[in-house]
Amino acid sequence: MARVLVIDDDATVAQVVVAYLERAGVVAEHAADGPAALAAAAANPPDAVVLDLMLPGIDGLEVCRRLRAERADLPVLMLTARGEEEDRVLGLQIGADDYVVKPFSPRELVLRVQSLLRRAGGAPAPPTTGGPPDGRTPASEAHSPLYDGNLRLDAVAHRVTRSGTELQLTAREFDLLRWFLSHPGQVHDRESLMRKVWGWEYGDQSTVTVHVRRLREKVEDDPSRPARLVTVFGVGYRWDPAAPATEAGA
Repeated sequence: MARVLVIDDDATVAQVVVAYLERAGVVAEHAADGPAALAAAAANPPDAVVLDLMLPGIDGLEVCRRLRAERADLPVLMLTARGEEEDRVLGLQIGADDYVVKPFSPRELVLRVQSLLRRAGGAPAPPTTGGPPDGRTPASEAHSPLYDGNLRLDAVAHRVTRSGTELQLTAREFDLLRWFLSHPGQVHDRESLMRKVWGWEYGDQSTVTVHVRRLREKVEDDPSRPARLVTVFGVGYRWDPAAPATEAGA
């Protein structure tokens, strides 16, 4: 069973979140402040974290930084108060994968957590152009590594290497890169990326913008002048594949 660490100093909110997660078949543990959260994560590493930004002792942003330093691919869902857009963007930049705004629907939160857990565990590969008529990806393709220049993405091992060096990607960054590598040369707007990669039918599209920026910092030689993950102004983003599409030294 998946383990989720719920970090929130509001006992009522934490109790509700833990109850709904456990009802969904997840083992949930609660920590009421930053130091307790870091200690709990070190003693019993979770599969995902639900993290309130406003915490006593050590704030949520610093907790996220430290958790990310220990494990780059740990799924993190932020809880934020309505109107704290700057904090949400900063949290996403630091490494959170998703967020829910208070007050929130506990059922929606559980669905978001389940989505993060599925993706972290290796979701099926996105359909590729020229696949079967029903749009599904053949099993052989779903488990085949994806290559582009010096990049290699292994969905089974959940690893990405660049010139043989492993990149530390969050679960959502991994999923986003996998989508782009599976759809080279195609333009995707932020709304469609939210639907296909995040699984959201609606939401704050700045989430996509922040994740694209973070991904560029890891796959581009010069993130300020991207050559792979390029912006198509007024439309969205496109992955321009390298040639030849093989990895040196992987």
